[in-house]
Amino acid sequence: MRPEILFPLYAPITALKGVGARVAPLLEKVAGPIVRDVAFLAPQKLVRRSIAKAAEASEGEEQTFLVTIENHLRPLRQNQPWKIRAFDDTGFVTLVYFRAGPHLEQSHPKGARRVVSGKVERSEFDHALQIVHPDYLLPADRADEVPEIETVYPATAGLASRAIRRFALEALARTPQLPEWQDPAWLAKQRWPGWREALEALHHPASEADLALQAPARRRLAFDELFAHQLALAQRKSARRSQPARAIVASPLADRIEADLPFKLTGAQVRTLAEIRADLASGERMSRLVQGDVGSGKTVVAMLAMADVAAAGAQSALMAPTEILARQHFETLAGPLASHGVKAVLLTGRDKGAGRADKLAALVGGAAAVAVGTHALFQDDVAFHALALTVIDEQHRFGVNERARLQAKGEAAHLIAMSATPIPRTLELTVFGDLDVSRIDQKPPGRTPVATRAAPMPRVGEIVERLRTAVRSGAQAFWICPLVSESETADLAAAEARAAALRGVFGAKVGLVHGKLPGPAKDQVMADFAEGRLAVLVATTVVEVGVDVPAATIMVIEQAERFGLAQLHQLRGRVGRGKGESSCVLLYDPPLSEIAKTRLDILRRSDDGFAIAEKDLELRGGGDPLGLKQSGFPAYRLADPVAHRDLIAAAADDARLILQRDPTLASPRGRAVALVQELFDWRAGAGAEAG
Repeated sequence: MRPEILFPLYAPITALKGVGARVAPLLEKVAGPIVRDVAFLAPQKLVRRSIAKAAEASEGEEQTFLVTIENHLRPLRQNQPWKIRAFDDTGFVTLVYFRAGPHLEQSHPKGARRVVSGKVERSEFDHALQIVHPDYLLPADRADEVPEIETVYPATAGLASRAIRRFALEALARTPQLPEWQDPAWLAKQRWPGWREALEALHHPASEADLALQAPARRRLAFDELFAHQLALAQRKSARRSQPARAIVASPLADRIEADLPFKLTGAQVRTLAEIRADLASGERMSRLVQGDVGSGKTVVAMLAMADVAAAGAQSALMAPTEILARQHFETLAGPLASHGVKAVLLTGRDKGAGRADKLAALVGGAAAVAVGTHALFQDDVAFHALALTVIDEQHRFGVNERARLQAKGEAAHLIAMSATPIPRTLELTVFGDLDVSRIDQKPPGRTPVATRAAPMPRVGEIVERLRTAVRSGAQAFWICPLVSESETADLAAAEARAAALRGVFGAKVGLVHGKLPGPAKDQVMADFAEGRLAVLVATTVVEVGVDVPAATIMVIEQAERFGLAQLHQLRGRVGRGKGESSCVLLYDPPLSEIAKTRLDILRRSDDGFAIAEKDLELRGGGDPLGLKQSGFPAYRLADPVAHRDLIAAAADDARLILQRDPTLASPRGRAVALVQELFDWRAGAGAEAG
């Protein structure tokens, strides 16, 4: 049951005055469905209004004038504005309204004294002083209603910032005083206000500095949100560890498979395998994330863990987000396992009839120790004899429920989640706080570094000519089209235009994949490219181009300055998989900003995904630097995980300490801590996405 003290905050937004059937959906779009969401909506900026005379008006500033209405200038044509000519003792100011009517003349008749406030401009035609759609136009005796400092909130079509400000302040007034959940010594050290005072300061900033992400009140609120999330993750981790799971020890079988591999494991692979084996042997349920660049050898490590599981008489399942990736994994591990008597099956949506029935029978009967597949693995009719390990590739591409459905097919099944998105250490806890993390931060020997260079877009013809020469000698190339906008439609149009242009040069040897292509059609194009029937694959970035094509040695990325540094590195990792020398061309639109130059330069000089991710974080400083919203990153309301990354480890430490001292949150502070979890909706099993 939710504590009664929070009821006012969990009331629907329709509890706020003036939020009826028309306004509610608009306010929900900006803030959310409950009063708490409106109370947590931070203003974006401050407007300062200085009182001025017409003769001393400053163009571009928000100013307030005391004027007399001289005349109304009605529009002569439909598309013209309504104008009110007004004056003070130093000059004239014109008030301009579009789509206005005679009600203006009735409300503000000739000779009336008015206070007017808004952004001062100069007319393009006669350079006369004007204010377009004043923020305030009131009788002179109501001048005190025009604030000298005004907060500006996010707005949406049909709901102005000033209305949202009114709702936010009412939501703030409904917010109760809550017992303090933070350690008093920590608050004193940080010089932070109490929670209610911090929320007041958020909505009543005295200066622009008070709106900054690093302002004391904002940091206090951010820490509360991070703390609530870390506590939920720590609780989930603790709950998992308290579940006994089948203890699986390292096996001679896995050692023999490793000895037969045509390469030696890197030090990072050896270390990661040792960490996994320690978890498997502990008798507690493992939940481990394995991070590593594309091609760093995550699948081989997972395969050796599966061999340990098979030697113990149990089964493993590896789930990948696309059929082509599932097939790629199957081809990597099926042969080495089979040569030592371990049967693997591949299960995808394409399997039908008797073939599918045979695979299902092998799994339920235990004849197959390993299943590799797509979403097909967690369908209701798929059953295992003794599933003990689940491996999820590109785990952020699956929802929590999908991952849980596969794990539920075994009893307390161990989990390895794999990710090729390198995440800076400072952000790891935020995304994966309920998982133990291993890093494969070394490349296998023999991987040739990809030669990376930048070229301006006007030289695209020259790049195409070089590509023509390379294709004649049997090379294959990826051509990644620009991130045009947030619109997938616009991205698709750019990709289609590029594919058409390249077909004019290479004919039918050009393929195109994009997010709107149906799954089977996309898989077919990717397969045609992987098998050499296509020479050039044009793709939008919404597509996972993780197919392993050793013959692909060229990567062209159009308008590279539009991409994040880590994203560029991941795209580049699609080439250089074979023995041939590979290259990546970063096409850019000149002139480049200094940050864009730095980013492209870093990419030219480094092929370490983790180092690049850290640099990306430094350069961006905020927003979504690594495409993390697509990587299971939590949706915070008040915390910015990049700007507030110094608070994440402290929040995690405090959460762990609380649970060690008071695992049931029964103490006075524990009860207050339970409130902050409810307040932010971060309860164990509620908002935490990373497991």
